[in-house]
Amino acid sequence: MARDLRGFLKILEQRGQLRRIKALVDADLEIAEISNRMLQSGGPALLFETVKGSPYPVLVNTMGTVERVCWAMNMEKPEELEALGRKLGMLQQPKPPKKISQAIEFGKVLFDVVKAKPMRDFLPPCHQVVIKDEAVDLNQIPMIRPYPKDAGKIITLGLVITKDVETGTPNVGVYRLQLQSKNTMTVHWLSVRGGARHLRKAAERGQKLEIAIALGVDPLIIMAAATPIPVDLSEWLFAGLYGGSGVHLAKCKTVDLEVPADAEFVLEGTITPGEMLPDGPFGDHMGYYGGVEDSPLVRFHCVTHRKDPIYLTTFSGRPPKEEAMIAIALNRIYTPILRQQVSEIVDFFLPMEALSYKAAIISIDKAYPGQARRAAMAFWTALPQFTYTKFVIVVDKDINIRDPRQVVWALTSKVDPQRDVFILPDTPFDTLDFASPKLGLGSRMGIDATTKVYPETEHDWGEPLQSDSDVASMVDRRWAEYGLGDIEQGEVDPNLFGYDMRHR
Repeated sequence: MARDLRGFLKILEQRGQLRRIKALVDADLEIAEISNRMLQSGGPALLFETVKGSPYPVLVNTMGTVERVCWAMNMEKPEELEALGRKLGMLQQPKPPKKISQAIEFGKVLFDVVKAKPMRDFLPPCHQVVIKDEAVDLNQIPMIRPYPKDAGKIITLGLVITKDVETGTPNVGVYRLQLQSKNTMTVHWLSVRGGARHLRKAAERGQKLEIAIALGVDPLIIMAAATPIPVDLSEWLFAGLYGGSGVHLAKCKTVDLEVPADAEFVLEGTITPGEMLPDGPFGDHMGYYGGVEDSPLVRFHCVTHRKDPIYLTTFSGRPPKEEAMIAIALNRIYTPILRQQVSEIVDFFLPMEALSYKAAIISIDKAYPGQARRAAMAFWTALPQFTYTKFVIVVDKDINIRDPRQVVWALTSKVDPQRDVFILPDTPFDTLDFASPKLGLGSRMGIDATTKVYPETEHDWGEPLQSDSDVASMVDRRWAEYGLGDIEQGEVDPNLFGYDMRHR
């Protein structure tokens, strides 16, 4: 992969989507406040060139619009993401081709996998400067503190890289880390994540777990690491599939791990099983401060970086935030995969305003009674990231699921609460969801907002109102003749509901 973070910055600057800030700013609260205002207005990425107490600039809001997320993935439009989803779906559940055209298409996908194989870089830019042992001082990195009651400074967009001590299989994730001292941080990961599994295996063998944090990589690699799709491929191969060519990797200086060769910073260290410190509270994606939780302590003994490195960061919070824009893009990638897993699903949407995954709207081509309930149940188990979806609303295929007016109409005109709402109690749940009576254990709700058929209902359903097709066509033709050519004809723009935040 030839492009790195700096290459992506050139793209942003050429397209007028990067603003350089030369004024002195503070990484404590001030950068996040400025960035949050840009996110609310769909503004450009920001490069703060002069940061108090640090020699390094801070880059934030790189993927603050869906448009820029697409650019990060070498695409121009969200619709192109579905083609990528179809490719990943073929790899996840390959089927014997029935036609020559299908065989050719599958052959192209396999060729893409070959091209996506990672490559080794023996003189990587990330090793231009090497700092070891007592000279390591993480305070030099301009980590931000986004909210006033946050416990400290954090890393948010670092690739956290570990390896299974038995099989040698690497895992690349994006987890939050809290600064604890000049050479230690705590890492906050869920017990089901790859890094946590690797730590448990290391503990069973009485070994320390080696860990590397890569900061300031091409956003495309971050997208690959943040995509929890159950395909038996490494995140490096995933990134190669996303970008069309293999990721350049470099061997770390002091641990047996590989990192992106063009990373701006690399932090190398170890975790001693059982060594923990309190982590948090921090503002999270739910819009509240999270709790305090004992988390594994990482001891860093080596830092490498490029000459004149750039520190890339972001922060969580109530949408819109960068994580919400990423989720909208991933929604498009998931769609073909979800259709393959649950055949009756026509389309699905995760509204940003519903925290990007707490509520899902699904449209189905309804063919039999009870199908909406089946689709909701299948959705919850289709992909790991849907485990924490609290509400699933199922509508007919003729409903535009990205138009809130149509969805609300379906809810109010097609739902009888006693018949059409079902609740699954006491299911494993998101510990950050304070609405649950017990943290980590909550309920989820399905709503059947489809047109009912026998025996779901014992009476005929009303015929929906529709315009006369001939008259509608005539009005389309004569719209300008009426003197109304400068007025749109009442169609809802789906961009207003999550696909492009530049115009909000």
